[in-house]
Amino acid sequence: MDKEKLIAQLKKIVGDDCVSAEENVILECSKDYIGFRQFERGAGKYFVPRAACVVSPKNADEVGKVLSFLNKNAVDVVPRTGSSSVTLGVEPREGGVILDGSKLNGVIELNETDMWVTVGAGTPLEYLEGYLNKRGYTTGHFPQSLPMAHVGGLLATRSIGQFSTLYGGIEDLTVGLEAVTADGEIIKIKNSPRRSVGPDLRQIFIGSEGTLGFITQATLKIFGYSPETRWMNAYAVKGMKNGLKALREIMVRGYRPAVVRLHDPIEMERDLGNAAPEGYCILILLAEGPKAVTESIGCGIDAVLKEFDALDLGKKPVERWLEHRNDVCATLDEHKYYRLGAVVDTCEISAPWSKIGDIYEAVLERMPREVESLVSIAGHSSHSYMQGTNIYFTFGAMADKDKPEEVRGVYMNIIRVIMEETLARGGSIAHHHGSGKYRTRWMPQEHGSSYEIMRKLKRALDPNGIFNKGVLFGDETD
Repeated sequence: MDKEKLIAQLKKIVGDDCVSAEENVILECSKDYIGFRQFERGAGKYFVPRAACVVSPKNADEVGKVLSFLNKNAVDVVPRTGSSSVTLGVEPREGGVILDGSKLNGVIELNETDMWVTVGAGTPLEYLEGYLNKRGYTTGHFPQSLPMAHVGGLLATRSIGQFSTLYGGIEDLTVGLEAVTADGEIIKIKNSPRRSVGPDLRQIFIGSEGTLGFITQATLKIFGYSPETRWMNAYAVKGMKNGLKALREIMVRGYRPAVVRLHDPIEMERDLGNAAPEGYCILILLAEGPKAVTESIGCGIDAVLKEFDALDLGKKPVERWLEHRNDVCATLDEHKYYRLGAVVDTCEISAPWSKIGDIYEAVLERMPREVESLVSIAGHSSHSYMQGTNIYFTFGAMADKDKPEEVRGVYMNIIRVIMEETLARGGSIAHHHGSGKYRTRWMPQEHGSSYEIMRKLKRALDPNGIFNKGVLFGDETD
């Protein structure tokens, strides 16, 4: 469709003030923080496709009308709420539309009897958490992106928070939701503590990364807020595999601390101020809830770690981590790594306990051999379960500041090694950031025979394929 005609029709639906074709607005709404895009922006380059415009509906009815119009005219759509993507998940198609949910914001209902809160998808998580804290509650959801994240984006990417071992991921916290499909139909999945009436339809949209519908509203669980009852402590353990065994023992014995983190020696020295002796990993643990519960968890964890000859490091490393855990959000646009001539990022995977240590070791052993400009490869575990845990790899490599267009190749070579070693050993290639566009090529291997079910859902809910092409479904990338 002709760009001017497209914009004029969208303005008729939502109003002139809710449609922008300004390049600075389009680029801001297309912004992704994957490492090579940060490097490119540091060089003043913008290699992203240009959307025709950004449209910001004010309610679900307007979302439905916009999508119905775009679907009938086969216009590509990228849903967007929040601004913390690190997977190319919000980058548009050339000439397409960015559907921005930021005007769908605010608390709709706080239900203190049923312990849930209903909010618009564009509600900033930081605002929601502050709103609840003043009333004695918390969402229990604390991703590193908390200062930047909106609720809709959290659901769409299957987000997880730093206190997930106690509260769970966003899929565990979602009671009900509202979404709009490509044909403009508004779908409401009612609030309920649990139902046995077929598949859990919430999960169609949670983690779909904007490929199956646009989430407009969500109801989330709330919890009592009492941080003064926290127990916290740090420990040093020798060796990453030994530390992973200690994590497994904590989980298998039934303890549920809110935070369970294991950082390898490189991260310990770089990020936590050499809090542990040289060559040691550091464990960061925190429990919260009623005092009797947190004290019991603390005593139990302490007994477990004595069996692993762990060194007691006290509270200070945990307090340091709490103070600085979200600092990265304030520095993302400073381009400090570009100025150093480096591309830096993270990549998180997950695996069962029996596989996770082997994946970690294989990646660290192989990476220096295949990435000539590698400066650092390290990792930590930050989300644990009865059945396994994750590894959050952190890496950096030197890059040519005069050739930003070549940085993507260096970056994707690092990702390729992590993906290949994870898949070869039975792990999952994304723990909580999602596929975006940069992991899509590995989706068939990740899902195996179940991949066709995802394709069938896509054909049923988005038959014209307008939603977020190139995300999850590799045959749409061309």
